[in-house]
Amino acid sequence: MARYTVGARVSQDQYGPGTIIESNEHHTVIDFDEHGVRRFVTTMVKLESSTVAAPVKAKGRARRKTTASLA
Repeated sequence: MARYTVGARVSQDQYGPGTIIESNEHHTVIDFDEHGVRRFVTTMVKLESSTVAAPVKAKGRARRKTTASLA
């Protein structure tokens, strides 16, 4: 059974290059460069090693808290 290393760069036919963010005997979760996070059944997913560097993703902005008006 294939077990993937967290942080490894891989490529999948449909979604292209991505980074493994979680992997166990049941599921493998990959953050794809152009398609976001996807979850696969570990025993069924077909992955290849990738040499494509991970893109630099902008950090999300923190949401401003809104306060209820007392008026």
